[in-house]
Amino acid sequence: MSSSSAFNDEKGGSSSVGEPEYGHDPASGGIFSSDYKRHDDLKEMLDSNKDSLKLEAMKRIVAMVARGKNASDLFPAVVKNVACKNIEVKKLVYVYLVRYAEEQQDLALLSISTFQRGLKDPNQLIRASALRVLSSIRVTIIVPIMMLAIKEAASDMSPYVRKTAAHAIPKLYSLDPEQKDQLIEVIEKLLADKTTLVAGSVVMAFEEVCPERIELIHKNYRKLCNLLIDVEEWGQVVIINMLTRYARTQFLNPNINESLLEEGGEKEFYASDDDEDDEEKKAEAAALAKRKPYVMDPDHRLLLRNTKPLLQSRNAAVVMAVAQLYFHLAPKAEVGVIAKALVRLLRSHSEVQYVVLQNVATMTIKRRGMFEPHLKSFYIRSTDPTQIKILKLEVLTNLASETNISTILREFQTYIKSMDKDFVAATIEAIGRCATNIGEVRDTCLNGLVQLLSNRDELVVAESVVVIKKLLQMQPEQHSEIIKHMAKLIDNIQVPMARASILWLIGEYCEHVPKIAPDVLRKMAKTFTNEEDIVKLQILNLAAKLYLTNSKQTKLLTQYVLNLAKYDQNYDIRDRARFIRQLIVPTDKSGALSKYAKKLFLALKPAPVLESPFKDRDHFQLGSLSHLLNTKAGGYQELPEWPDSAPDPSVRNVEVKDSVPEWSKCTSRKERKEKKVEKPFYSDSEGESGPTESADSESDSGSRSESDSEQTGSGSESEESVEESQSEEEEDEEEEKMKKKKKVDKSQPKKSESAESDQSSGEEQKKERKGVKQRRSGSESESEEESESESSESESGSEEDSESDTDTRKKKKTPASKPTAKDTKKESKKETKEISLLDLDDFAPTSSPQVTPVNNFLSSSLASDLEGLSLTDTVLAPTTIAPSASVRMYELLHRITGEGLGVEYCFNRQAFSPDPHMVAVQIHFTNNTSCETKNLHIEEPKLQSGMRIKEFPEIDMLPAGESVSVVMGIDFCDSTQAANFQLCTHTRKFFVSIQPPVGELMTPIFLTENEFKKEQGQLMGMNEISDKLTLGEKCQNDHSIIERVNATANLGRVPCGSDKDCSLPVPPPSSPPVSRFAGKTVSSGSLVLVTVARKEGGGAQLTVNCEKMVIGTMLMKDILHALMQ
Repeated sequence: MSSSSAFNDEKGGSSSVGEPEYGHDPASGGIFSSDYKRHDDLKEMLDSNKDSLKLEAMKRIVAMVARGKNASDLFPAVVKNVACKNIEVKKLVYVYLVRYAEEQQDLALLSISTFQRGLKDPNQLIRASALRVLSSIRVTIIVPIMMLAIKEAASDMSPYVRKTAAHAIPKLYSLDPEQKDQLIEVIEKLLADKTTLVAGSVVMAFEEVCPERIELIHKNYRKLCNLLIDVEEWGQVVIINMLTRYARTQFLNPNINESLLEEGGEKEFYASDDDEDDEEKKAEAAALAKRKPYVMDPDHRLLLRNTKPLLQSRNAAVVMAVAQLYFHLAPKAEVGVIAKALVRLLRSHSEVQYVVLQNVATMTIKRRGMFEPHLKSFYIRSTDPTQIKILKLEVLTNLASETNISTILREFQTYIKSMDKDFVAATIEAIGRCATNIGEVRDTCLNGLVQLLSNRDELVVAESVVVIKKLLQMQPEQHSEIIKHMAKLIDNIQVPMARASILWLIGEYCEHVPKIAPDVLRKMAKTFTNEEDIVKLQILNLAAKLYLTNSKQTKLLTQYVLNLAKYDQNYDIRDRARFIRQLIVPTDKSGALSKYAKKLFLALKPAPVLESPFKDRDHFQLGSLSHLLNTKAGGYQELPEWPDSAPDPSVRNVEVKDSVPEWSKCTSRKERKEKKVEKPFYSDSEGESGPTESADSESDSGSRSESDSEQTGSGSESEESVEESQSEEEEDEEEEKMKKKKKVDKSQPKKSESAESDQSSGEEQKKERKGVKQRRSGSESESEEESESESSESESGSEEDSESDTDTRKKKKTPASKPTAKDTKKESKKETKEISLLDLDDFAPTSSPQVTPVNNFLSSSLASDLEGLSLTDTVLAPTTIAPSASVRMYELLHRITGEGLGVEYCFNRQAFSPDPHMVAVQIHFTNNTSCETKNLHIEEPKLQSGMRIKEFPEIDMLPAGESVSVVMGIDFCDSTQAANFQLCTHTRKFFVSIQPPVGELMTPIFLTENEFKKEQGQLMGMNEISDKLTLGEKCQNDHSIIERVNATANLGRVPCGSDKDCSLPVPPPSSPPVSRFAGKTVSSGSLVLVTVARKEGGGAQLTVNCEKMVIGTMLMKDILHALMQ
């Protein structure tokens, strides 16, 4: 027994010998087991040759560590297996070593060479674990080894290992701060990393090691903003807090001009009437002229725009971080967006609620307006903990205004009946604050508090007395009755603070109650020795004041009280008695102060200002521990003040790498045209009509950074985000594509530079396309050639167009109604295979409201540009495409169930005139019986909350064998839940329900392409759903895609770009055809954007952007199903 315990001690085991412990094996039956040899079985398993036994032992050991059990005595047995070949065992060994390496440093140092070998392991998890263990050994002797390991890991191929390197940096810095300069180099290298996995960890290392080196962030600022949405939640919090501090040093205060302009406006207005010196007027005018209107830096806007989607994060810390960022950085008009997100967090755990409410209480002092719509969310539940209740009270008090005070006071009235005494006291204090801040309700509050004085609960009465005392100080002369009433309570109230408050009130306003005051002093003199210290001090004050105002009645009483106080145990009371005696009772020895005794005691006191305890907390960064504790915590970094003048924004510009192809650097249309004339190949790959596809594309986003500093205002917002995360592999792929195109161009015979007529170019294209179609059944290599030949055709076509600008203008002028005989034949052939604008059957106008006449939004220049073009399926006019005329009918009531009455319904996609927020549903009744049906109407609609129904007018009579259609409106409240109601005739009632497909909950809207992209940019992150699909056989061209999407959802087609963009004669051949659709939900008007981008080989990318994620998901599913059929 003793030898076994000695063995344990020798091995550095725990001193828990004989300590009762639950048996590890639940089948063992015994609750207590002797643990003299409790780890021997594990040691044997670790020493065995079988990997399975070792793995089982390590699993049990790690489980022990996870449960908080001490497994340090197993360290020697575990560390032997650090060189094990089995990867699973090795991983668990490293997990154990990370936990105990700091405690057992000597033994861990023996395995240093193994850890160093682990840093070269082919498995990334082993490399990372080895670095983690190495950085956990807190011995200064291995600092150089750790430094070398971190530097190597920072260049590792695996982002997981680089992330671990970032985690090791603060550990090494805390061990040896002298390594700071070398660590900053590693941090700078890791900050340039483009992977989301590393971003959060390296910013944390930056914050720990060198938060003052703000210049390291400049080049990586835009990248961090763009990566933010994809970083893990912990990293998002760290990055947002760091960017908040960064923005406060680099951008101007967005709210500075509001106050300046107001002041300036007033001065200017009044200056016209005053006779001031000319010089002063000139100086004022010059000062106003210097105040330029505030223009937000595009990078400031980028930060606000990229953090906004994170308000929908499931992680409360992320939401709180974004909320504090908006509060500290956003313009006042935009801060309101955070209110809804913070209110959502109030449904979380009480710990989260506590932190959120602390921050909301601070926000409501400065920005009361943004939380006023959510007033009811701060009402108190009976199940709330006291701390939460008091914080909610604080918020309600801060939100109180003339408009909502009656509602809030009604709530407070209920709270006073609570059993929670601390909460009741806080409520009474809140009533007092409301009365102080809002003069109109002061009397009401005072009367209510006076009624509380008759409450049975002493605490309620005491708190009421304290609050009434503060309120009475504002208008004492009007409330002498209340003071008398409170004087009568002095016998019953035992709470010291309340007694002291009553005595202070009577002493302060003794002129208003000259008969009662001396009597109160008489009673108090009787009980003086038994009172609390705070009450004794107020008795002395009362005696002094009465002696000065009514010495005849109270002279002896005052002397008696002073004599009692002279021998009191408390030295404060003894000192006060001596001081008062010398001051009010003049003697030969008394000084000059006794002359001013009345002024000293009976001076007018200012009324107390009841302020929120959160008033001065906003100088701490919201969401921080310092703000929560209202005191500076260790490691807290002050939020910097806004700069007076904007620092140079060009420091955030990133140089474009040489590997970027030359064609991507053309920024303006003018440059692109010049480039196109000199090097037609590059201009074709650019796509000529940049604004339609490549204006916002990632390919030329790198070049935008150069012009960012010049662009200001909202126009450049969509272009200012530099996609630095574009990898070099993508650039290589683009270069390969360019080479391919060069080969294709060389293989084609050079065409004459003079412009050819439309006939010849059209014939050539048709012949080549015919050949391509014949080859379509060939192998994959043939299909590649086909795509290349098609692209080269379109390129050559665009070359001809660009070279013969004057000829094309002439062609535009020639009327399209006079084609040659050959052309008409070819067009008739084409119509069978391809879609053109002349296919009137496909584009017949339907009754749907979204089919808008072309003239409404096609400019005359655009119409003239479209004349004379050879119209293929890639150049469809988007505005003329309407949804299919066939409307799907749904059965509402079968004729057998309806006893001869058959009812069908459809969504006719027309606006419902009585209420635009309702979906129009057309109902078709058919009477299949031999007798007439009467009084067809709707009764007892059973709807989900928020849904509404507008019934159709009653049908008096439906003759036998006849049909009738009516229209009713239903507000589905943007959900696909069914609307249930009874369909009634004069004899029967039938229970029916109408359930809408998600596509029918929308109405089309018109957007230009630029507007579409701008709106799409604001609906990123969690509001965007994207998926790849393979298009069905019958859905291989634009027309069929548009038809399928319109059949699925009531959306409008977005035309190709703005008027200027569409004026280009040919669309970019290199960019894939993209169809865009826009609409909004009928009920709430939430935006719905759909993009279908076709790809080579029959594939496509479908993207749905919607403010309501549920609708977006359901719509995505429906459109995918439609396009894949």
